[in-house]
Amino acid sequence: MSDTPTLEQALDFIATLLQRHYADEDIARILEGYVARRPVTLRANRLLATRDEVAEALDSAGIAYEGVPWYQDAFVLDPNVRERAIWELPIYEQGKVYLQSLSSMLPPLLMGLQDGGRLDVLDMCAAPGGKTTQMAALGGGNVHITACELNAGRADKLEHNLAKQGARNVTVMRCDARKLDDFFRFDRILLDAPCSGSGTLSISDPRMPGRFTSALVENSRLRQRALLAKALKLLKPGGKLLYSTCSILPQENQNVIANALVLARRAGLGGFEMRPLQLAGMDAIPQLPCSMPEALCVCPDARYEGFFVALIERMS
Repeated sequence: MSDTPTLEQALDFIATLLQRHYADEDIARILEGYVARRPVTLRANRLLATRDEVAEALDSAGIAYEGVPWYQDAFVLDPNVRERAIWELPIYEQGKVYLQSLSSMLPPLLMGLQDGGRLDVLDMCAAPGGKTTQMAALGGGNVHITACELNAGRADKLEHNLAKQGARNVTVMRCDARKLDDFFRFDRILLDAPCSGSGTLSISDPRMPGRFTSALVENSRLRQRALLAKALKLLKPGGKLLYSTCSILPQENQNVIANALVLARRAGLGGFEMRPLQLAGMDAIPQLPCSMPEALCVCPDARYEGFFVALIERMS
């Protein structure tokens, strides 16, 4: 007899978790998002192409699209268009576009990489490289990125994508970011932490019941705490750390941050402050209530995956 939970058991477990944190109307929105079939989304890779060049290529291929108010390089394709149609286009083969969910485009945009001046950036969990290459494009020649990836296969995929996207200002370290030497210091850190994926669940996925478990949530939480503790040590005074997950559970998000900041103060690391997220057009993003007012918790819906984003600045 299989120990894999049934879909009904998995949904009961998810509902129990959500009921601890969200009102009934918010849970209903989340469950609708779990059923949704999202359109393909992509972004123009500014290292190799302009938005207009990508738009012209999509027009020539007869692929309809829309934009979003908060990122001019993002494209939301017609719901009838799937990934294979993009794979067949020269702009894909040439690295001029990158297939990426809308929610996962948010962290690089919120890191202040376009503020000017040289920045040393750490991407702690970099593979497969969507956010890494986006940061390289946003920062232009002013950023140098150190991208960490422990898994050999994923590191190979990361290096492939960096080369294809023309991201030359990136050094890949095949290591566990939790074990980086404390003498390193960075102006910006992206910790897109491994998580349970509670924001990206799909009820139509037959593998979902066996994958989303209480053990996964707990193991993710422990890894997140260790990674964030290391990130706070590596951040320069005046530097900013962007913490994100594709989870909508507070125990993987704001609770992890609150715990880390308490421990950092006790360890004498200096002062850290939460910073409000600033991005024009962000009001168009579907949001869930969040006990950390500076943070953003994206509600899964017909366009967006569930996601969490928060920005921390080291004051001293």
